[in-house]
Amino acid sequence: MKRLSALLLCSSILATPVWADGGAADPEQFETLYPGKTYSPYAKRSFPSNVFWGDTHVHTGMSLDAGLFGNTLGPEDAWKLAKGEEIISSTGLPVKLGRPLDWMVLTDHTDLMGFAIDLQNGAPNVLAEEKGREWYAGFLEGGAAAGVAAVDLITSFTQGTLPESFLTSYSTGAQAYDRVWERIVDAAEDANEPGHFTAFIGFEWTSVPKGFNLHRNVMLRDGANSALQVSPPVTQAPFGDTDPFYLWQWLEDYEERTGGTAMAFAHNGNLSNGWMFPTEDTYHGGKVDEEYVKLRAKWEPHYEITQIKGDGEAHPYLSPDDEFADYENWDVGNLDITELKTDDMLSREYAREALKQGLLLEQKLGVNPYKFGIGAATDSHTALATAEEENFFGKSTSVEPSATRMNHPFVKSDLGEIEGYRLLASGYTGVWAKNNTRREIFDAMKRKETYATTGPRMTVRFFGGWEFEDDDLRSRAPAFIGYEKGAPMGGDLGAQTSDAPNFMIIALRDPIGANLDRVQVVKGWLEADGTLQEKVYDVAWSGDREPDANGKVPAVGNTVDLEAATWTNTIGASELTAIWTDPDFDPAERAFYYVRVLEIPTPRWVVYDKVRLGAEIPEGAELIGQERAYTSPIWYTPEG
Repeated sequence: MKRLSALLLCSSILATPVWADGGAADPEQFETLYPGKTYSPYAKRSFPSNVFWGDTHVHTGMSLDAGLFGNTLGPEDAWKLAKGEEIISSTGLPVKLGRPLDWMVLTDHTDLMGFAIDLQNGAPNVLAEEKGREWYAGFLEGGAAAGVAAVDLITSFTQGTLPESFLTSYSTGAQAYDRVWERIVDAAEDANEPGHFTAFIGFEWTSVPKGFNLHRNVMLRDGANSALQVSPPVTQAPFGDTDPFYLWQWLEDYEERTGGTAMAFAHNGNLSNGWMFPTEDTYHGGKVDEEYVKLRAKWEPHYEITQIKGDGEAHPYLSPDDEFADYENWDVGNLDITELKTDDMLSREYAREALKQGLLLEQKLGVNPYKFGIGAATDSHTALATAEEENFFGKSTSVEPSATRMNHPFVKSDLGEIEGYRLLASGYTGVWAKNNTRREIFDAMKRKETYATTGPRMTVRFFGGWEFEDDDLRSRAPAFIGYEKGAPMGGDLGAQTSDAPNFMIIALRDPIGANLDRVQVVKGWLEADGTLQEKVYDVAWSGDREPDANGKVPAVGNTVDLEAATWTNTIGASELTAIWTDPDFDPAERAFYYVRVLEIPTPRWVVYDKVRLGAEIPEGAELIGQERAYTSPIWYTPEG
């Protein structure tokens, strides 16, 4: 009994925290170290400490174009792959992601949603029309005949010559249409595992007047109870409209009807021939006025900056002093190359220029319609969210891995061609959020605390303020200081001051990826005379390189082995950090800042095809690229 009592006493003593003076621990003593926190830096955090990786733009066989090009996979398959399972692609190839995603949005096209599946199955209502029988025969024959049928069907859609019965059966509110929507919603509900994997309900509103891309993806914060109260909007008259105002009204009606929350975001301004980021009367015959800027700012807080159909950050014509602006640019024409690109269109197509034009519109109309956060996606039409160079399954089922796929043009017309080898294995969105749930990730995207990558999963932090110091980088947990002293990516700098703002930047390489070459800050600003300016600053780089007389840091080098489709991390850095102060700050000028992180050179997907499949790479194809990340901007607005 005495022995038991002694053990209990000892246990009691060890269970009670004791300080040198014999007193119990006082939580208040930690306030000077971590204000409002505890000794453990991981407990009681009030800021997002996790980056969750996802894809905001994936299509299954439910989409008209995806299904016509042979995609037989449904939403259930897409969710399985995203969550880490191995599945079989539409062409019979086993496929699995190198690492599972944390979240995803399935965005099947709204117009004629589900029609392709019924065409593949020879549904009676499809075969009742002559055109339906013609397209079905082409699909059964396969190969080139299927391609011809698919192009003819899509052309009929874009030119408004589809049989009326198809529009009636596969438009908002129709029984067949709503049945497909219900399947999409149910599949997302089944895949959603709060805290582990987030499956968003969404769709792509497919506006493409004159072949000019005005597509918007829509992402719902809500579950089936709200989503099944509505039918997604289409663009074909008389059931819908291609004007963005039509979509914005649908979003307004959705929130009023369901009590839910939604957002929209555009993509591929590079295929809009100047209509994506209008500044005056340059889109769809519409007018950029106070109503336009207010509604676009309200409903479109995010932009998809890079994906399979080219990178949309910058263009060398617009940014001639930026040696990294010429990256995976698609600048031939509109979506179907029925109209060629002219230089005057470019300023209304690329994200950096849109951010600059937003400053001018804000000064003119009081609201910045292009104050968007930045993300990336695949826009895969295979149901496979593959953005890895060595695991790239292409844009559509017709160009899944094969020895000849890079010779298959993405689009070709009498005016021009976009070659198959120009497809970009991109991209993913990193979201800084507290938890992996619909609420947390959606809200992080709404507040713009996001960044895009072309595929690698780099970790990037970006804070702006007025009081950052070099010593702030000594901590291995710099986010505490970042949130305490400043605003994160997607935020706004504080009140006007004569002092220049400074920024804290931390970039870590993808743990299984390439080392980092450099970190850059991209600044855009509006001068007093209305002139828009931009500048790219190298703020951190690997090795002992020195900037030249023009302030340019030399190239990092190249370790790519084209014969083996690999590289070595013998150059570059595993992490780069900087405290950077704007040397050109004027407190009277509106401005924005975002970070671009570049990896060292690595092989593009075409090199993997050559090594694995014996593919012959066409002349002119890029073999090596520098993958990258783009953060959402931080904005500065003068008082008054």
